[in-house]
Amino acid sequence: MNIRKNIAILGSTGSIGTQALEVIGANPGLFRAFMLTAQSSADLLISQALQFDPAYVVICDHTKYHYVKEALAHTNVKVLAGIEAITETVTHTDIHTVLTAMVGFAGLEPTIAAVEAGKDIALANKETLVVAGELVTGLAKKHGVKILPVDSEHSAIFQCLAGEENNVVEKIILTASGGPFRGKDLDFLSRVVREDALKHPNWVMGAKITIDSATLMNKGLEVIEAKWLFGLTAEQIEVIVHPQSIIHSMVQFEDGSIKAQMGLPDMKLPIQYAFTYPHRLKNDFKRFDFTNYPNLTFEKPDTKTFRNLAIAFEALNRGGNMPCIVNAANEVAVKGFLNNNISFLAMSDIVETCMQKITYKAQPLLDDYLNTDKETRIFAQNLIEQMPLKAVQI
Repeated sequence: MNIRKNIAILGSTGSIGTQALEVIGANPGLFRAFMLTAQSSADLLISQALQFDPAYVVICDHTKYHYVKEALAHTNVKVLAGIEAITETVTHTDIHTVLTAMVGFAGLEPTIAAVEAGKDIALANKETLVVAGELVTGLAKKHGVKILPVDSEHSAIFQCLAGEENNVVEKIILTASGGPFRGKDLDFLSRVVREDALKHPNWVMGAKITIDSATLMNKGLEVIEAKWLFGLTAEQIEVIVHPQSIIHSMVQFEDGSIKAQMGLPDMKLPIQYAFTYPHRLKNDFKRFDFTNYPNLTFEKPDTKTFRNLAIAFEALNRGGNMPCIVNAANEVAVKGFLNNNISFLAMSDIVETCMQKITYKAQPLLDDYLNTDKETRIFAQNLIEQMPLKAVQI
């Protein structure tokens, strides 16, 4: 690496964003945090700006714009507000790589803008490819842009495929921890509350992704993302539960050989690899010791109890705007659960109902995705408001 890379971090105050800044902070000669954005975490955004001195910060919440602007008035940081400002600023000519770590559908339009501006994408916002994978990957190919996966599973697949360009992939194997409720039955899940679901056994993540992990929707979304990242069919994607989260994912080639990428659960490694690809950078991350993990175990996912994984495969097979419907319904359902308005199991009910009721489009354009997302969110919210069953409180 001969030049200092300017990195735009969309979602700098979230789990991925803060860890990305740790990587940048450890390598100031290689990377600069050129642009930082947050939804509403104004104080943390201010603190990050004071430490990293970016050229731009964007706070999506317009009500906090003046607060952030005043706090940074004595610096050279330019303060902007709103998602439109992110979409515009992410195209800045000085930006080399855009880390898309915004949560949910909100990351789609800024990512498309960055791709059209020729920026390489370090992709942590899986919803971008879930919702509009064909559109985004087509644009990336058109503009010569690299999409470098940051999710640990997709980064693992990406690393396993390095140097294998001429070899046929038989299938990929995405590993899942199983979440906090692995092995539990429907009766147990009917009594789950917010605090239970937020206790992930292996990873430290934001609330939305943690709930998705508990329902296996996160793995379902990763299945859809993998199709577009690696040009696969649903039949070429297998999910296996691996509770220790040491093997992050695997690739099986047509000769039966399997390559795996392993390591301790630490998102800084795939973040760093996305920033430095195709090079690897020495670091002081904690190393894996086989003697501390004498047993690595694997089991099939329970898709009858955890319906969301089966739902995602169905959406993948149907294609069109169906993954967009699933994503939007799930985002609303997760918010409803986090607000204690619906039960844990009701989240899957809401997604399935939206799949049945929202207008299906086989060949959607960008406006179709935007309209589908809006229609689904309104419908899903109405379902929540009509539900007599509230989340169980203990």
